[in-house]
Amino acid sequence: MYLQSLKGKLIVGVTALVLVSGVVISLLVSRQYGQSLLGALTSQAENLAHAIALEAADKVLINDVVSLQKMLDHQLRSNPSIAYLFVLRDGRILAHTFSRGVPAGLIGANAPAGPGEGRIQKIAATAGDHYLDIAWPILEGRGGVLRLGFSEAPFRKQLVELWLKVILLILAILLVGLVGSLAYVRRITRPLAELVNATEKLDEGAWDVKVDAKGNDEVGALAASFNLMVGRIRDFTERLEKKTRELERSHDQQRAFCELAREIGELPTLREVGPALVKRLAQILGCGETALLVINESRETLYSMSAAQCRMFVERDRIEAVMAALDRAGGGSRLFQEPAIRPPLVPESFDFPARQMIISILNDFNLKGALVIPCPADCVCDLKEIDWAGLVLSQSAGVIRRAMLQQEAAARFQNQVEENTGFGGMIGKDPKMQLVYRLIADIANTDTTALIQGESGTGKELVARAIHLESYRRKEKFVVINCSAYPDTLLESELFGHERGAFTGAIRRRAGRFELADGGTIFLDEVGEIPPQAQVKLLRALQTRQFERVGGSATLTVDVRVIAATNKLLAHEVEKGKFREDLFYRLNVIPIHLPPLRERRNDIPTLANHFLRRFAGQRGKDIHGFSLEAMRLILEYDWPGNVRELENTVEHAVVLAKRNEVDTQDLPHALHKNAKRNALPQTTSIRQNEKALLQQALAQCGWNKAEAARLLGIGRSTLYAKLRKYQLDRRMIQ
Repeated sequence: MYLQSLKGKLIVGVTALVLVSGVVISLLVSRQYGQSLLGALTSQAENLAHAIALEAADKVLINDVVSLQKMLDHQLRSNPSIAYLFVLRDGRILAHTFSRGVPAGLIGANAPAGPGEGRIQKIAATAGDHYLDIAWPILEGRGGVLRLGFSEAPFRKQLVELWLKVILLILAILLVGLVGSLAYVRRITRPLAELVNATEKLDEGAWDVKVDAKGNDEVGALAASFNLMVGRIRDFTERLEKKTRELERSHDQQRAFCELAREIGELPTLREVGPALVKRLAQILGCGETALLVINESRETLYSMSAAQCRMFVERDRIEAVMAALDRAGGGSRLFQEPAIRPPLVPESFDFPARQMIISILNDFNLKGALVIPCPADCVCDLKEIDWAGLVLSQSAGVIRRAMLQQEAAARFQNQVEENTGFGGMIGKDPKMQLVYRLIADIANTDTTALIQGESGTGKELVARAIHLESYRRKEKFVVINCSAYPDTLLESELFGHERGAFTGAIRRRAGRFELADGGTIFLDEVGEIPPQAQVKLLRALQTRQFERVGGSATLTVDVRVIAATNKLLAHEVEKGKFREDLFYRLNVIPIHLPPLRERRNDIPTLANHFLRRFAGQRGKDIHGFSLEAMRLILEYDWPGNVRELENTVEHAVVLAKRNEVDTQDLPHALHKNAKRNALPQTTSIRQNEKALLQQALAQCGWNKAEAARLLGIGRSTLYAKLRKYQLDRRMIQ
C-alpha cells in the first residue's frame, strides 16, 4: 500500500533517479579517469623503457653482461611498478630479473614495431596479474631488445578506490534525496515544477542551474539538496578536467623533452649543440633571444652560445665575472633588476633591457653554466615555463659536457698537429721543409755563417730568426738590416757606423749594425744588393770580425754571428761579375735553400688555416674554415709571392667574409683568373674530377677522414670505398 501512494512512488522515483544518475556519472567519470591514468601509465612506461634502453646500450655494445645484470636489478629495486626486466639479443637472454628464469611463453609475446619504435602489449599472467609489456629496441635493434613488464596493479587499485568513492557519494546523495522527498510530497505544486524544470536543464548539460530553496519544509530541503548535488558534481568534474589537462600537459612536456634530448644528442660539436638548445629553450619560454653560458670543468674556458653563434673566452676576468653572477643566482633561477652579464659575453642587444633572468644549470658534473634571458620592463615571466626550462637545461648537462669535452679534445689534437708541423715559428710538414728544420737544428749552436736563398716571401727571415733562437746566443740581440733599403753612400755607415764629421750630416758618432749586434746575431737580408765598394769591407768583417767606422781610424772587434739571405742566385751574380767570388764563398759556408710554396702544396691548407685563425681572432669574427671550392682555388694557384702572398690573401678573405666560412667571392681576383686559365679541358673524365675532389677535400681537412666525409656530404664507408678505388694514400700523395 505504501508503494502505491504518491509518497511511496516519489520516494521510489527519487531513489531510482539518484541511483541511475550516480551509476551513469560514475561510469563516465571512471572511464575518463581510467583512460587518463592508463595514458599516464603508458607514457611513464615508455619513458622508463627508453631511459633503460639508453643506459643498457653501452653495456650491450661492450658485452658487459655483469654490469647489464646489475643495472636491471637496480632498476627493479628502485621502481616498484616494474614487474620484470630482461634483454633479448639474437634469440638469447643476456640478462633478466626473474628468480626462476624467463617464462618461455613471455619471450615471443611481444616484439618492437620497427628499428626505432617500441611496442606495448597487454599481458595477463596465469596467476591473474596484468602487465603492460614493452618491447623497446636497443640501438635501433642492433643491440637487441629490452623487455619491460609494468604492473597494472596500481592502476587497477586507483580505479577501485574511485568506484568506492563514487558509491559512497551516491549513497550519501540517495540518503539526502530520501529525506528531502518527504517535504517534496507536501509541496507538489510550483516547487515541484521548478525542480522538474531544473532537472530537465541539468539533463541537457546546464551545470549552472539552481532551484529556489525558500522555506524550511521538505520541498525547500529537497531543492537545497538538489543545488548541493549539482554543485558537488560540477566541482568534481572541473577538478577532474583540470587534472586531465595537467596530465596531458605533463605528457606533452615529456614527449617534447625526449625529442629535444634525441635532437641535441645526435649533434656532434658544441657549436651545433649550443645554438640548437638555445633555439628550443627560446621557443619554450616564448622569448625572442636567449644566450647559454657554460664554463668548463677546469674553469679556464667560457663558452657563450646564442642562436646564431658559439664564442669562446679564456680571459680570467670575464670567467670570474660570470661565476660571480652564477653565485648571486644561488644555483637556481633569479631575476636581476640590472644586467648581471654584459656584452661581449652575451649578444650586444642584451645590454638594452634593464633586467636579466638567469636560470642556472643544475647537474652532477663539475659543470657551471646558465641560460641568460633579457627581460624588458613589460615582460611577465611564467614560473612554470622557467622551471621547465631549468629542468631541460639540467637534463641536457650531460650532452653539453660531452660536446664540450669533444671540442676541447679536438682543439688539443689540432694544437698537437700544428706543433708537429712547425719549427721555430715556421709551419710546414713537407719533406723539403723537414730537411730545413733538421739543418737549422744542426747548425744552430755553431757560429758558422749561413746563406739562405729562396724566392721572395718564402720566409728567409723566419729561418734566420729560428737559427738565432735555437743557438746559445738566443738571449742576445738579433739585428736585421735590409741591404737593398739603403743607397750605396749610406749602406757602409749603416753596417759599420761613422764618426762625427765623416760626411755631411754626420753631426755625432753613430754605432753601426755590426757593433749593435755584438754578442748576438746579425741578419743581412738581400745581401746580393750590396755595392762592390762595401763588399770589400764586409769580407774583412766576416773574416776577422774587425772593422773601422766610416771616417774613423780605430779598429773595432765584435763577437757576432752572420746570417745572410738573398732572393738571387749569387753563383750567377759571381759569374756576371756583380758579386765578389771570395765574399760569396765566405757567406756560402752553410747554404740553406727554401723551396717556393708551389713546390710544397701539401702545406698550403695548413698555412691557410693558420692565417685564418689568426686574422679571424684579431677581427673578432667567427670563421671556421674555407669552403670546398675556395680551398680548390687556393690549391690550384701557383703563389708567385709564396707564403707572404698567401698570408695577405687570407687576410683579404677574412675582411670580406660575411659568413662563418670563407667562400670563393671572398678571395682576390687573381685566384679566379688563375682558375679560368687552368680550367679542366672538356675531355677530363668524371673519374679524374672525382679523384681530384677527394684529394682537395682530404688536404683541406688534414686527412681527417671523418671531417672530409662530412665536407663532401657522404658517409665514411663511402669515402673509404673511394679511397680504395683510386688507391689514394697520404704517404703516396706527400
